[in-house]
Amino acid sequence: MKGIVLAGGTGSRLHPVTLGVSKQLVPVYDKPMIYYPLSLLMLAGIRDVLVITTPHDVDLFRRLLGDGSDLGMSFSYATQPQPNGIAEALVIGADHVAGEPVCLVLGDNLFYGHGLQERLKDAAALTEGCVLFGYTVKDPRQYGVAEIDDDHRIVSIEEKPAHPKSSLAVTGLYFYDGSVVEVARNLRPSARGELEITDVNMWYVDRGLARLHPLGRGTAWLDTGTHDALLEASTFVQVLEHRQGELIACLEEIAWRMGFIDADQLERLARRLGGSSYGAHVLRIAAEARA
Repeated sequence: MKGIVLAGGTGSRLHPVTLGVSKQLVPVYDKPMIYYPLSLLMLAGIRDVLVITTPHDVDLFRRLLGDGSDLGMSFSYATQPQPNGIAEALVIGADHVAGEPVCLVLGDNLFYGHGLQERLKDAAALTEGCVLFGYTVKDPRQYGVAEIDDDHRIVSIEEKPAHPKSSLAVTGLYFYDGSVVEVARNLRPSARGELEITDVNMWYVDRGLARLHPLGRGTAWLDTGTHDALLEASTFVQVLEHRQGELIACLEEIAWRMGFIDADQLERLARRLGGSSYGAHVLRIAAEARA
């Protein structure tokens, strides 16, 4: 399975912070925002990832992430000149996907919780249809809302409904089979001029091929698109890391635990990180790996 991280857009809700830098490069506590969606792909076992961003920001992402080889990954890059909709990422990434199943994740979404990795691996094993992730929210009128049957098959999806049929919001994490690029290519722009990801999802729903994994009460889903949400996400990460003594979305540690790199490679990465607390954590994990 291939991976795509959509890290484009103007980040207008975070102005003036994002007037000079991509939203997905802004820190969420101790690491760049894009580390969090990348960690999801890695935990799902996905190693070939396309990062889609703006022409202005693409070199910054290359500088941060490189080609991925240090992590046992493969990173490539493409640009979305205008924010023409989430589904456009699938069209831009057509050559990268090359007819294989793909996971598309939004670059400003943060997920954390017990059992999440197993759910990601299950979704990454799909051969037909799509798998979405749902999260129970207090006010579903602000989200795309999924209605599911007893077998977790999606019956309907409504965007910001006045009278929601459920409280399950569709999150920014989507797993698709190899048909999805053609589905996205055949979309017509919506009234706001965008290729809507809900239209892609509804193509699968209409054919009975869409399933939803509800994320339970022990899982957090955070959108970091506003100043308040960004602060809340940073505080959430800080509290968990301080109490547990572990890091969330530490790409180097995940690469080692997933078997993408060995202990020697992990130690080299740790020493390159300098004297930061993040680097000290990776160095500690490298010492444990050697032991």
